[in-house]
Amino acid sequence: MQAWGDWGKKVLAEEINSLQRIYERFDGIGFAKVVDLIIKHTGKVVLTGIGKSGYIAQKISSTLNSTGTRSVFLHPSEALHGDLGIYTSGDPTIFLSRSGSTTELLRLVPIVRQFNSPVIALVSNLMSPLAQMADHVLDASILKEADPLGFVPTSSTTLALALGDALACTLMQARGFKKEDFFRFHPGGQLGKALSRCVGDFTCALKDVACVTPATSLRDVVIAMTLKPLGAAFVMEGNLFKGLITDGDIRRSLQTHASIENVFAKDLMTENPVKIYANMNLEEALQLMEARPQQLSVLPVFNEDKSCRGLFRLHDAYAPLRS
Repeated sequence: MQAWGDWGKKVLAEEINSLQRIYERFDGIGFAKVVDLIIKHTGKVVLTGIGKSGYIAQKISSTLNSTGTRSVFLHPSEALHGDLGIYTSGDPTIFLSRSGSTTELLRLVPIVRQFNSPVIALVSNLMSPLAQMADHVLDASILKEADPLGFVPTSSTTLALALGDALACTLMQARGFKKEDFFRFHPGGQLGKALSRCVGDFTCALKDVACVTPATSLRDVVIAMTLKPLGAAFVMEGNLFKGLITDGDIRRSLQTHASIENVFAKDLMTENPVKIYANMNLEEALQLMEARPQQLSVLPVFNEDKSCRGLFRLHDAYAPLRS
């Protein structure tokens, strides 16, 4: 069994090495020329490739579309049977190929030039026919693939994908692409929800949260949290928030105290927990709760006037979108 784990780690190490090598020899000037070419063009970018390279081209095209750069994927075989109609004059074409000698792609180069298309080759072989025919070359060359046979597209597709990501992210920067723009293209799903909604939309109202006083006994805290099972209780003095008690706090207290008779809410609570506000963007709140060594599952929510509004649960943020 261990041998299979070692093999998996070896593949990851080889792909990491390939990425490190491309990082060290990265041609920033050549890359910048491609970015400048795309930025100045008012139309779209066309990506093409066949086999595994074709799948990577489709993913890069999708990433470009979602980050502010119009793009389409063109299958090299279908291009010769009517799909060339997608072109407008000057649309750059990015050709993805490991070998740089794929017949379908080589046949396509002189055809797309009829549309004044600048040809960009993203290839693993810089001496290949495709690289020689191109106006610009993005170097995705590798020493070897990561598979046991040394020829299955693995490291080569990883590098191609990474270069596509670098291109898309640089174009985002060049265009001043913002979160608001990203949401426009992602109105549905978890991304759309996180970018468009605020914490207040997912907050459990204060009346639905177990509320106790600092002097409430551990037994009564457990009863209150059982009656209002949201995974937490607020310690309050009148309308003032004094602390947070979670299910985890209860369990830890039972482990450390031989008797619970003299354990009270003030002994359990976190006096100054992380706080979030009702008008905070949902994405920011999720980052605050998840980007830490120990993930937070619940947090108190406050209004702008510092009054306690209710409880935010990580679970609710990932639940189906509320109407």
